[in-house]
Amino acid sequence: MFLPIRDDNPHTITPFVNTGLIMACTAAFLWQLSLGEKNEAAVAAFGLIPRHLLGAAAEEGGAPAVLTIFTSMFLHGGWMHLLGNMLYLWIFGDNIEASLGHGRYLVFYLLCGVAAALSQALSAPGSEVPMIGASGAIAGVLGAYLILHPRANVKVFVFMIFITTVNIPAFIVLGFWFAMQLLSSASASAGEAGVAFLAHIGGFVAGMVMLFLFRQRGVQVFTPPQSRAFAAERTSFRRGSVPNSGNRPRNPWQ
Repeated sequence: MFLPIRDDNPHTITPFVNTGLIMACTAAFLWQLSLGEKNEAAVAAFGLIPRHLLGAAAEEGGAPAVLTIFTSMFLHGGWMHLLGNMLYLWIFGDNIEASLGHGRYLVFYLLCGVAAALSQALSAPGSEVPMIGASGAIAGVLGAYLILHPRANVKVFVFMIFITTVNIPAFIVLGFWFAMQLLSSASASAGEAGVAFLAHIGGFVAGMVMLFLFRQRGVQVFTPPQSRAFAAERTSFRRGSVPNSGNRPRNPWQ
């Protein structure tokens, strides 16, 4: 089991938009929790339902079908759904905002979400299962990151008998993520309840393409890494172990 925690790219701007998106998604989820048993009705009203978007009339009291493309991006199905999405947005979104600029990043993010929603909706136009979550838009951020910083290293917690943090190149982390979406979409039935894998794929590809339209002048792609790949540090949790006072763990790759 592994968990990414940060990348090695330096912060070059204050990511106001990225932070704002995280706060908006969190606030929306807390609002969902406050609804209690009415949360299911809120998901049906503000989630994206492909059948309604592509022609069938929505139920009274819900948001207009086109608007649900955007409202659905800020709703989540549970704490793990929210935290997983926000972790990836926190790690990778700031660098994309720096490369695009604040305003362009917001437009880019929303358009990736639109592309993701349409990818899923068109694959199951008769589905009445509400789609919610920021995953599709965040997939676009990941796609853009893969083009900009494929060799950047992502520090990853690896959980075994001990905990190890390892620098994994971004193209491996994001390539593995994308491959899992392809495999999952191949095994899923169109329109069934669950994770909208095709939305992830659509958002990811849209992000890769739209990056070239939205990046600021002078922003380079395929930038070099800022640290050494596969460098690792191990923390032991054996009973009776004592932290090493003042000594940094040695890199086993040296």
